[in-house]
Amino acid sequence: MTFQGFPDAGLVFYEGLEADNSKTYWTRHKAVYEEQVRAPLQAMLDELAGEFGPAKVFRPYRDVRFSNDKTPYKTHQGAVVAREGSGVGAWYVQISAEGLLVAGGAWRLESDQVDRFRRGVADGVQGARLLDELGTLSAAGYGIEGDRLTRVPKGFDVDDARAALLRHKSLHASRRWDPADWLHDRRALDEVRAAWRAFGPLNRWLADNVGATTRDARRR
Repeated sequence: MTFQGFPDAGLVFYEGLEADNSKTYWTRHKAVYEEQVRAPLQAMLDELAGEFGPAKVFRPYRDVRFSNDKTPYKTHQGAVVAREGSGVGAWYVQISAEGLLVAGGAWRLESDQVDRFRRGVADGVQGARLLDELGTLSAAGYGIEGDRLTRVPKGFDVDDARAALLRHKSLHASRRWDPADWLHDRRALDEVRAAWRAFGPLNRWLADNVGATTRDARRR
């Protein structure tokens, strides 16, 4: 299947799901989800796989075990690409009634990865490299986000710009587009590809300076 855009019916499906997040609605409209949401997203990912690698398409069901919100279904469909061997740094895409979202970077870092991230930021060469890459993304319209401490961790002597980065416990960039006619054609693929390419330097910095966690999986 060649990607031809995200059909408007898929966005309308999510509008309905936001209004009626129930098994009854889901069962009645499951074919719409499969044909108008999941199928075009998979077609897009198949076209991107040669450059970025295979993607994981997330399940549409929410994990409600530890949440006060017991609505059973996600009101968006997301997918992520994480290259094997890089340890950290990924590409993300999401479609919903709110439009199209793209993101890249690291959404969670283990404690040993946070330590290496801070050392990289504090390094004169690598810290400056990261600042340049984030500045390029910001100038291109991407938001720079991530979980942060309220204060700069002790023991670092850096300039103000890198001090702000030291507060991060995760780091990623993103951009969202509201629903528009071009979402229904191949421009959506072009926009995702361009954004994912833009995230490449950030992901390379994370792979070079942070890498995979060395923590025992049983201790996470």
